[in-house]
Amino acid sequence: MGGFKHEQRRLTHRGKTFHFVSYEAQDADPTRKQLAMPATWYLQSSGNRWPAIPHQAQQGEADRDALLAEWLELHVFA
Repeated sequence: MGGFKHEQRRLTHRGKTFHFVSYEAQDADPTRKQLAMPATWYLQSSGNRWPAIPHQAQQGEADRDALLAEWLELHVFA
């Protein structure tokens, strides 16, 4: 059985460094009213995390960084 490998990425964008961490998929939990989540990259900051983009195991580093930068533009710098 292959386990999920958590990854971390520090991305510098517009002169600021952002810390992203990948988390494995989660099943839905009707008791807590939580929907299922695919494996996802999260922005980590000040003890909080925000879902950013889907985690794709075979994705190239340049493609991933471009998607993370695009997400930052839409959600942080907008």
